[in-house]
Amino acid sequence: MDQYYVIGDPVAHSLSPQIYTKFAEQTGQPLKYDKLQVSLDQLPSVLKKMIGEGVKGCSVTLPLKAQAFQLADDCSQRVTQAQAANCLKFDNGKILAENFDGIGLVCDLRNRGIGLSGKRILMLGAGGAARGVLGPILSEQPAQVVIANRTRAKAKQLADAFKVIGIGLDDIEGQFDLVINATSASIQGDIPNIDPAILQHCIAYDMMYGQPQTAFQQFAQAQGAVQAIDGLGMLVEQAALSFEWWRDVLPDTQPIYQWLSKGLEL
Repeated sequence: MDQYYVIGDPVAHSLSPQIYTKFAEQTGQPLKYDKLQVSLDQLPSVLKKMIGEGVKGCSVTLPLKAQAFQLADDCSQRVTQAQAANCLKFDNGKILAENFDGIGLVCDLRNRGIGLSGKRILMLGAGGAARGVLGPILSEQPAQVVIANRTRAKAKQLADAFKVIGIGLDDIEGQFDLVINATSASIQGDIPNIDPAILQHCIAYDMMYGQPQTAFQQFAQAQGAVQAIDGLGMLVEQAALSFEWWRDVLPDTQPIYQWLSKGLEL
């Protein structure tokens, strides 16, 4: 039985073990997938221990994605562009890194009938989560992408790397078709400090997920957002791609969505 983990801090809320277990059952793959809380300072030693114990790979969540990229021996073009990894594979003592976050986000939006071509997009946050999805978003040819962050300089630095606009949260002006919350505020039940009017008439997307809704979803709906979506679909889609990378078989995501739509425990 091959062993995999999801690692992060916090990680107790993660639905990944249920999702990957269902994928394994569906495809007949012999694997076991568990949660493991890992802090930033623990990551190097934990990865070394995993390799020594024959672990096959792991999913990487906040706040470890940037450091996972730095520790990897071989990175895909997506990882290099993002400077963040959300999926690791161990091969002959080497750490291979991938990032399926952006593709997962785009797939989730596409599944919902939401295209990005020609749209004005506002990204809240300039950390590893934002950096990890910008490449695939830009490949969809939106009309404009604006990155807004509490620290203006950090937004500008990330924006310059992707040739988009970087501003402070207080500098946001105008209306957007899609507002993506790439901050970790929802983990603590908080919301980014933005003008509520920004969320009127837009589609609001929180890269975090929660039950029944994230704080950002609730806030966006209260401000008149057309639609407020959490990141559960993104999680499912990137998980399927990670599973395929690990096991050379692409699972069907529809059974997962059927369970979720019925409000059932995975």
